[in-house]
Amino acid sequence: MGAIAICLVGLAVVILSILWLRLHAFLGLLLGAFVVSILTPEVGVEAMSRVAEGFGTGCRKIGILIALAAIIGQCLLVSGAAERIVNGLLSLLGVKRAPIAFLGSGFVLGIPVFFDTVFYLMLPLVRAFSRTNPKVYLLALLSVVAGASMAHSLVPPTPGPLLVADRLEVSLGVLIPAGLILGVVTISVGYGYARWANRKFEITYREIEGPEIESKAPKELPGLGWSLLPILLPLVLISLGTFLGVKGDLPEWLQIISGKNIAMALGAGMAVILAAKYCELKKVINEALSSGGVIILITAAGAAFGAVLKDTGIGSELSGMVGSGGGVLLLAFVLTALVRFAQGSATVAMITAVGIVAPIVLDAELGFHSVYVALAIGCGSKPLPWMNDSGFWIISKMSGMNETETLKTFSVMLSLMGVVGFAVVWLASILIPMG
Repeated sequence: MGAIAICLVGLAVVILSILWLRLHAFLGLLLGAFVVSILTPEVGVEAMSRVAEGFGTGCRKIGILIALAAIIGQCLLVSGAAERIVNGLLSLLGVKRAPIAFLGSGFVLGIPVFFDTVFYLMLPLVRAFSRTNPKVYLLALLSVVAGASMAHSLVPPTPGPLLVADRLEVSLGVLIPAGLILGVVTISVGYGYARWANRKFEITYREIEGPEIESKAPKELPGLGWSLLPILLPLVLISLGTFLGVKGDLPEWLQIISGKNIAMALGAGMAVILAAKYCELKKVINEALSSGGVIILITAAGAAFGAVLKDTGIGSELSGMVGSGGGVLLLAFVLTALVRFAQGSATVAMITAVGIVAPIVLDAELGFHSVYVALAIGCGSKPLPWMNDSGFWIISKMSGMNETETLKTFSVMLSLMGVVGFAVVWLASILIPMG
């Protein structure tokens, strides 16, 4: 059986096991990796050991980062730092520009905090604002979704971009600023669509049952600078280390603290200090590691799937078919979008697609920096969200929109952001190849 056929079988196993058998994504990816490994002639009898080796390598490279990111996110929530960030932007921009504040807050919080958590956190604030401004309810709601969803797919340390960076051998110090820049462009597109949709569709504020936030008094919240520090510190350190390292001006002490694990640990330490005043740290960290542990398992299983796909020789077979670097970008985007459409999860789509694309990228002369492939995969995880996506139902039920309204607003907006983002990536790879 050829490499492409083995790859297609592996993809089918992953998608069907998640959709039809209703297996957890961790088990679906692991099963797909095992099937691919068995079908690969050169591996065969060592199938399980190759899967375990790929799983262990993935866990070693991204496990600590995801665990620390989960701690940062949970501590921001319980300390009130997340609320302070939202309130700070609301104060800065004013009530008339509140949707822009929701957009920016969603994007900033979406870097260390998982998308559904950001949505749960900010929905009560959107409701409180919309009670007195019912005609801009949809605009405020979609602004949160646009900001948080793009950060989730473009900016590490969220799990998808982390694994994509690792598999493509892209430095986090390059992917972080690139993801931030592209993120600003795509959320601006999303905001533009949200404004149009708010005028086009008559979806005003609806009173429904749901979580209500227990707001702290402003004097009980940490300062805005301290609230942002756990997020900004690791991002700045990692990016600065990469930039100065390229120029050859990196002192040894900065080389140490700009390492991705140390930088994230410093950010987590700041978050823990913030949270210590407001909660029992052991309980908060246990909750963070419980949620982060599941993500580590899924991401490491995706790494195992990617490792055994590489063993098939899929890279050399596909590189001749897709041709130029532009063809690789298109393959990365379309493949990720198709997997997203088939099984629903943006993260699973990213870590599945990169397993196929990475061998091509590592073997080919692209003519541009491989960070563009990482960004194309991130953009590819946005289009075509529908009823098989858990996020679709969270937004529909928690906002009071029916399925048709959610498809016309949420699904179209994410698809538009993904397509425009990919067009920007394609253009940038030509104008600023960085190769």
